[in-house]
Formats: sequence, structure tokens, C-alpha cells
Amino acid sequence: MSITQTDSITITNEKVLYDYQQRALDRIFERIKKFPNRYNLCFQLPTGGGKTIIFSEIARRFIAETGKKVMILTHRVELLGQTSRVLKDFGVKNKIIVSKVKELDEDENHDCFVAMVETLNNRLKDEKMKFDDLGLIIVDEAHYNSFRKLFKWFEDQVILGVTATPLSSNILLPLNENYDELMVGESIANLVEQRYLAKAQTYSYDVSLHSLKLGINGDYTVSSSEKLYGNVFMQEKLLYAYEQVAKGTKTLIFNNGINTSKQVYMMFREAGYDIRHLDNTHNEQERREILEWFHEKPNAILSSVSILTTGFDEPTVQTIILNRATKSLTLYHQMIGRGSRLIPGKDTFNVIDLGNNARRFGMWDSYIDWQEIFAHPNAYIESIISDEVMERETKYEMTPEVRDRFKKSPVIDFDIKEHYLRIMKSGGKAKDVLDVSIQQHATIIMENAEDVYDAVELVRVLELDVKSRVKHFSYCISKSTENYRDWLKSEYMRKLNLLVRKMYDELDNQ
Repeated sequence: MSITQTDSITITNEKVLYDYQQRALDRIFERIKKFPNRYNLCFQLPTGGGKTIIFSEIARRFIAETGKKVMILTHRVELLGQTSRVLKDFGVKNKIIVSKVKELDEDENHDCFVAMVETLNNRLKDEKMKFDDLGLIIVDEAHYNSFRKLFKWFEDQVILGVTATPLSSNILLPLNENYDELMVGESIANLVEQRYLAKAQTYSYDVSLHSLKLGINGDYTVSSSEKLYGNVFMQEKLLYAYEQVAKGTKTLIFNNGINTSKQVYMMFREAGYDIRHLDNTHNEQERREILEWFHEKPNAILSSVSILTTGFDEPTVQTIILNRATKSLTLYHQMIGRGSRLIPGKDTFNVIDLGNNARRFGMWDSYIDWQEIFAHPNAYIESIISDEVMERETKYEMTPEVRDRFKKSPVIDFDIKEHYLRIMKSGGKAKDVLDVSIQQHATIIMENAEDVYDAVELVRVLELDVKSRVKHFSYCISKSTENYRDWLKSEYMRKLNLLVRKMYDELDNQ
């Protein structure tokens, strides 16, 4: 059986669909036959499940059985050529409608058209194009809101929207306002179990996201993300996570800002790793060269800025790093899905989460009730765990390297909330909690330090633990502004230094 490789789809020349793809196709045609016009159906299938394969076969079969034509809509120019090539592999002659195509040649006879949203909308408004005998409209990545403007032109046809995540990109314009029904395909867990997708091994590193700001699109702003992920601490955490989990694997890093991605590139390069950076300012030739390098080099690292979330597939990717936080369930699945392709020798892939995304949305292969989300999208959005709740629940855990610095101490944990409740119940003052905490920190320092100079160094090593304890103390007293926390932390570190030095002075005087 010979294989044909397109930019992001591998199909057999015999056009044999997998069992689950054939089942989905048959179900879709049952609905089309029952509702041959004026019906909008949304079909969900995970990234990597072969949506392009399925709707290409749907187009072929629809044309053959009805004699009517098909229009396929995309939202990105990269998807035009990819979709057209897969259609041709299925024997579907098609016409790509791009900006330079002003009118349709009357001498050309095409059964299928592939068009960008804006281009087609402009041609229809200008009455430059007329599509006779059009029976089916297929909308790729149907969750994007930009397609809504075209629906008014196709009120008599069947509209089939396909997406991995049937949750509108604009919560104010839910999909159930434009689609009559949602049909759910195979789940990620089932595709993994049946060995159609690779299994994700997720490694989460807690990140304080309180400095992130939400933009008008409902996701974190680039500026606030750049500020957080561009700082030295987060850069070092990224490099540490890579070296701990993914060193030597082909790695794709997703960032939320060009400056952050360039900083990531510089840091990895200075650490001796082979890395490239890619964003939407690169021209087509530069992008092609970078992606070819990424394809050919086994342990390549590519730092990117969202440009590779759709219309890109590199099956050899072994590690996905989410060096950003997102409020978008769709984006979360799109990013991880770039590593899910199953190929010989690759049964699993790594996901390094540096944005608390797995806590926000659940694991990539966790069950999702898409029917419930489709019917009640607002309720789903409201049910997502908030950053504030995550922040309150997150507790700092020492890395193995830091814990080893305090190996002589059997117990290093300290529950701020527990001590706060006990002290307040006994009639003490809130600030007594921090005094007890400082004493405990000083004790474990004395247990592990070789001399006063080593003790001062260990105070610095405990800075992240101090920051975490101060944060949870601020929640206890309901006073958690960033300035107040910074002041508390400074005072805590100052008092801890003084106490440690005092304890050594007392030892010297004995």
C-alpha cells in the first residue's frame, strides 16, 4: 500500500478511511439525507483525528451522489493549498479562490471551491461571483467567529462545520446560534487507546499568574504575558523544565509574545542548544527554511508565537512546551495536538505546562462533555477554575536540588493557614504566624548550614518558599495586593537574616 504525504496529512492512495472516520462519515450523511437543505450541522473531532480526510471524502461522495457542488471555507491562507491538495488526492477537482481571483472563468467547470472567508465575502458582496448548484458548505475550524458573516449567503444549503473544540471564539456569539446540532466524534482517550494518537505525558510546573491581565478577547494580553514570561526567573524555570524532562527531544515551544520567544531563543542558544525562532513577521521563504530545518534535525528546538497552532503538522515532535497561560480551551487543545501524531517509534510525547493550563482545563485526554458545552457555553466558561482560586490552592514545592540543600531536616513543610487558624483561635495576633514561620526557617537553616556564610546563602535559597508563605498569609488576612506582598516578603527576608546571624552570634559566645 503506497503512501502520499501532503503538508500535514498522510493518506493512502486507496483512500481507505479508519473505522472511526468511516462511522463519522456515515452518521454525517444520514443527517444530510434527512435534512438536504437549510440545515447546519457541527461535527467535532480531536486534532489529529483526520478532519480534513473526512470532509474531503464527504465532498467527493456528496458531489457523486447529488450532482451538486461543494464550497469549503478556511480562515488561514496556509490551509487553502493544503485542503486543495487533499481534495485532489480524493479525486475532487477544485478551484482555490484567493484575492487575485476576481471572477470565475465561465469555461472552467469545477465541482468544488476552496476559499478564504474575507475573500469570498468580498466577492459575494460585489456580486462578482455566482455559484450555481451549490449544495454543501464545509467550514473548517468552525469555532472561529469570522465565518458567521458568510452564513447569510448560504441559507438554502447544508452547512457542515468541523472543529476539534465546538466552543465559539467569541463567547457572546455561541455556536448553537448558527448550528442546529452538534455531532461528537471519537474522543481523544479512545483515539489514544486505539493507537491513532500518541499518549501525552504531562509535567506541570506551578506558576503565579496574578500579574497577567485579560484582554477584550477574553485571553491574557501579550503585554502582561511578556512581562511575566520574559523575566529571568521564568526563563530559568523553562530551561530547567526542558533539561529535566525533554533534553535531546524535538521540541516545540509556544509563547504569547514575540519578545518572549526571542528571549527563549537567546537563552537556549547561550546554553548550547540548537534552536530557532519563528513568528508571523517571517516571510514565506524564511518560514519554509526554518520548518525544513526543524523537520530534518532530530533534537531541534523551535520557539514560536501561536503561528503553528493550525495548518502545521510535524509528526516527529516529541515535546510540546506551553510557555504561556491561556483562557482558551481551543488554543490549549491546538497547541498540545501538534505533538499528538503517532508514528513508528513514537507512542508518547511530553507536554510541559508552564501556565497552569492543565489545572484550568483538565488533562488533554480527559473526558469533555461537548454536547453540554455546545448547549450551555456560558455555564462552561463560568465553571473553569479561576486564576485566583488556583493561586490560593497552589503551594510551593522545592525542587530536588533545593531540597537536597536541607537534607538534614526531616520536616521542612509549614502550613501557613493551619498555623494562622490555631494562633487566632488561641487569641494571638496575625503577625505571630510569620514570626513562627521565620523561626522554623531559621531552624532548618541552622540544621544544614556549615557556617554563617553558608547560612546566609541558604536564606537566599529559601526565597521562593518565603514568597509562597507570604502569599498564603496575605490570603488569610484578606490583604493580597502585590505591593503589600512585596513589602511582607522584604520584611520576612530581613528578619530571617537577622535571626540567623543572631543565632550564630549566640553560638560563638557560648
